[in-house]
Amino acid sequence: MQQDVRVRTTAQIAGHPIHPMLVPIPIACFVGALLTDIAYVASAEIMWADFSAWLLLAGVIFGVLAAIAGLIDFLGNRLVRAQTPAWPHLIGNALALVLAIVNALIHTRDAWTSVWPTGLVLSVITVLILPVTGWLGWAMVYRHGVGVAR
Repeated sequence: MQQDVRVRTTAQIAGHPIHPMLVPIPIACFVGALLTDIAYVASAEIMWADFSAWLLLAGVIFGVLAAIAGLIDFLGNRLVRAQTPAWPHLIGNALALVLAIVNALIHTRDAWTSVWPTGLVLSVITVLILPVTGWLGWAMVYRHGVGVAR
């Protein structure tokens, strides 16, 4: 059932919510890191392990920025916290970000030990969490009207 109530976000620029502007960047970086981890395991070309490390670093940086904006929205408006998908969205994204930070630290090792098996497993788990939290974020916007202008 579609709600007619619109919930304004707290973190915004010129009326545009910041959180949804930032989230595609870490998503792309974490998926890219998974792909480059797979390429490294298949080829043993050090370049792929280096790409994974850089993608994880960029993803973590933008993920932290997106998390800050999302947390401002979450804490700044009780109506956001009252939405059914808000808590699982927050917890799932926090889990994905923590896994990505650990993965980035693991990727600082020498190439083979940075990717196989721990780095690859962490990349897979992180990427598997993202569609779930993305769907929850979609539900907050399109079903509950969070951040939608009238």
